[in-house]
Amino acid sequence: MFNRRSLLKGGIATTAALATAPVLRRRAWAVPRRDEEGRILVVVELSGGNDGLNTVVPYGDDAYYRQRPNIGIKADELLELDGDFGFNPGMLGFQRLWRSGDLAIIHGCGYEQPSYSHFTSMAYWHTGVPGGGDEFGWLGRLADALDETDAVNGNGSAGVELLINIASAQSLAVKGRRRTPVVFDDPERFQRRAFHSQQALMARIDQADGNPARTYLNEMARSALGASARIRQAWSDYRSPVDYGIAPMDLPKVAACIGAGLPARIYHVAFRNNAFDTHVQQSALHRRLLSYACDGIHGFIRDLERLGQAERVVVLVHSEFGRRVPENTNLGTDHGTANLMFLAGKPVKGGHYGKPPSLTALTDGENLVHTVDFRRVYATAIDGWMQQDAASTVLKGRFETLPALV
Repeated sequence: MFNRRSLLKGGIATTAALATAPVLRRRAWAVPRRDEEGRILVVVELSGGNDGLNTVVPYGDDAYYRQRPNIGIKADELLELDGDFGFNPGMLGFQRLWRSGDLAIIHGCGYEQPSYSHFTSMAYWHTGVPGGGDEFGWLGRLADALDETDAVNGNGSAGVELLINIASAQSLAVKGRRRTPVVFDDPERFQRRAFHSQQALMARIDQADGNPARTYLNEMARSALGASARIRQAWSDYRSPVDYGIAPMDLPKVAACIGAGLPARIYHVAFRNNAFDTHVQQSALHRRLLSYACDGIHGFIRDLERLGQAERVVVLVHSEFGRRVPENTNLGTDHGTANLMFLAGKPVKGGHYGKPPSLTALTDGENLVHTVDFRRVYATAIDGWMQQDAASTVLKGRFETLPALV
């Protein structure tokens, strides 16, 4: 017999809402912050290269069905969106967000001279520097910018966990020069690793003696111990009746941290194991993956509403590339170029943004020509939401924002 906690440990949430009433105790270390200083960005990565054309389907364009005679989704099977596009049948969660005005669809996102390698392309998306990459990730650089702003304003963010990455290993996206991200997978087991005989030593923090190296190590140890204790407590206190679907991509853990008042302002989660790399028999698998992702994100936003935190949070969804326009002989799709991005949440102005790429004026490799530099969406999240006026520094160039946020 499985209970909800045991399922969540394995990354799977029960599809039935819990019968227990929501309980979440706010700790003394949860410090209220002004609205503009307390906005939160949650980045969700659909790893593997999500097929944008079978996600938001251009059923009004006959070229779509000519290119995909077998895996093209019939118009009467789609979830209603508008007269030109329909949602994949697995996207009920996103359809609900669309109807409530909480979902922005950004078409044609990509970059010049795209890479078809998972590793290389994701490195470009993680760093925000296509064609070259960078030592640090765009979210890490954003956290550094937040840190500098807090220092100027005298808000004292030193030692505060500004950036949380929920994963089995740290993503390049969250690597920063100044700020060390908090990285964990199972919050109940989140602590510094050591043999049992070494635990007491690992928990010890020596008194400052003026040695800069020792002072630095003590600060790191103090931060690690404090962060792990706070996150374990937040997860222990978290209860929710909200249905996140079958595989919520660690989003309940994000909700627990936000609801408990952790000061983190940036979260990064991912659909793991390159799941969206759908080369073979794509149709059923892709529909199922989209249902997991869309149900999880919809549940997360509804859970934030329950917690009274929905106005503080914007969710940015991306993948490392799209898929080729024509289907392949295995009833799947191969690595492509331009793709969709999404912004979701109560602060979002729902609607279509960007220009949908042509399905007939393709590149030599039968791929879409991108119409929106993906860094425009990043810049929208930085300057339009986090209000840092730092996008040009973080992204190493100026990019026009989109009017997709309140």
